[in-house]
Amino acid sequence: MTETTGTYADYEDLRARAIALRREGCSLRQIRDRLKVFNNDLLNRLVQGEPAPEWTRRPNAKDELRAKARELRLEGWTYDRIQAELGCSKSSISLWVRDLPKPERRPPAEQATLAARKRWEHESAVRDEERQRTKAAAAMEVGALSDREVFLLGVVLYWAEGAKDKPYSRRERLAFINSDPNVIALYLRWLDVLGVERERLRFRVSIHESADVTEAEEFWAELAGVPAATFQKATLKRHNPKTIRKNTGETYRGCLAIYTLQSADLYRRVEGAWYGIVGAGTRPI
Repeated sequence: MTETTGTYADYEDLRARAIALRREGCSLRQIRDRLKVFNNDLLNRLVQGEPAPEWTRRPNAKDELRAKARELRLEGWTYDRIQAELGCSKSSISLWVRDLPKPERRPPAEQATLAARKRWEHESAVRDEERQRTKAAAAMEVGALSDREVFLLGVVLYWAEGAKDKPYSRRERLAFINSDPNVIALYLRWLDVLGVERERLRFRVSIHESADVTEAEEFWAELAGVPAATFQKATLKRHNPKTIRKNTGETYRGCLAIYTLQSADLYRRVEGAWYGIVGAGTRPI
């Protein structure tokens, strides 16, 4: 068996276990904890195509789909177009709209356009599946990381995203802010490797003023493993009416700022390690 084949086998085995848990009624969080898969992108790919358990779904979601399907049918949409738009099965659509009049037969040119669109969507789905397989295989190839590897990764991550000391503004302390849960999770793992206890950390959410601050704090608190009540007062970003916000929706939870108390010595170690990495990485072999 080649290394690539083994990687795909590992991925398929992990996917099979994830699907089995999904069918048992587990939520994504429960699957994450059982399989120890803390990469959200990989976790979603492992259960792709498996419907979420009913208990995790928002109430009346099917009622909204049914109403939308009927609305589109009345506008003359075919079952195929409704299915592509809403992502539900044709059998469900048929039940929801069977009492409505059938739409008039479309002109040949329009039918050809719709057929071409359907082929493109199919080809796009095939390409996306291959794209996701490549990404998942690459993720599986990484394997377990040693504490040293996590330390080096954390130093690079901090130097890219963390606050840095300047000759004109002395800031020798660890201060980090990011909106990506995966980045935050890796940063917290790095702090663990450095031996930094959670008691030395201070957390603050930076978020748009129109967002749900409480929900955001609860999300970040669960990720960090600390009570939300320990968070400092959130920093609210005021809305500029002249701009159109793109960071909206249920997944928008602002940024999490993490400050480490009594971290001047740690900061100096990080800066020194960073320049050590630069020197080793640019030195001719």
